[in-house]
Amino acid sequence: MDAKFLLIAALIVIAIAFHIYWYVMERRRTHHGTLAPTPIGLGIGFVANFFDTLGIGSYATTTSMLKLKGVIPDEKIPGTLNVGYVMSTVVQAVIFMTIVEVDLLTLVSIIGAAVVGAWLGAGIVADLPRRKVQIGMGTALLGAAALMVVSLSGSGPAPGVALGLSGAKLAIAVGCSVVLGALMMLGIGFYAPCMIMISLLGMDPRVSYPIMMGACAFLMPSGSTQFIRKGSYDLRTAIAFLIGGPLAVLIAAPLVDAIPLFYLRILVLIVVFYTAIRMLRAAAVEKAARSTAAQPA
Repeated sequence: MDAKFLLIAALIVIAIAFHIYWYVMERRRTHHGTLAPTPIGLGIGFVANFFDTLGIGSYATTTSMLKLKGVIPDEKIPGTLNVGYVMSTVVQAVIFMTIVEVDLLTLVSIIGAAVVGAWLGAGIVADLPRRKVQIGMGTALLGAAALMVVSLSGSGPAPGVALGLSGAKLAIAVGCSVVLGALMMLGIGFYAPCMIMISLLGMDPRVSYPIMMGACAFLMPSGSTQFIRKGSYDLRTAIAFLIGGPLAVLIAAPLVDAIPLFYLRILVLIVVFYTAIRMLRAAAVEKAARSTAAQPA
């Protein structure tokens, strides 16, 4: 039996197990009011995952839309993103792992490293207070904006042709993937940094699709269980992402090579930068408010 087929089958089993775990955990909690998905959440999940499938990424765009509309508290954004986007990322991974050739050892090594990083990172992020999440996400968004600028300017590394890595290069990729997996739990997307890492190491940029989507699909269930266990996410919005995301993926996947993305990326860059500034400003305002409240009358 083909090894890649076994990897995809394992991913599907993990995804099913994750959603059963999510359902069981929420059944144990006492909820008040409706759990129906929010209409704005459905729209955001659809738009963000449409962009995500085209390679733009969903985390920065989703964070921007959630922040601009004030949909959920800032401290619940990382958990909501990771929990709600598991299924859409799994669908992407199955599609691109099936149609794009990549060295299996490289694929499995990077995926495993990212899962370890996500597990470690989620345990920290789920317990962070609002202001630290605002600072972390604002900084992460600025980093994402910088990576977008590098990509748009064409000043990044020249594309390679390798379909896999070995030796020292593979070890570097594994180490970087642990860090990127942890950062993803804070809300910085895996895609752009992964693309740059792959290009720097001399690989064909096309293999970044199965690698980054496969890594995200495996790491997100691992990290997201901690957000679910601690209740560090917004359930209704996550359900909306669960419904709207996979639909967008199925519509966008056939269009990957057909849509001119330059101007769309410019727009996303502007929105991401604006949101990063808003997030950091909110953290500064909260700090000032706490300082004022702590002063003696």
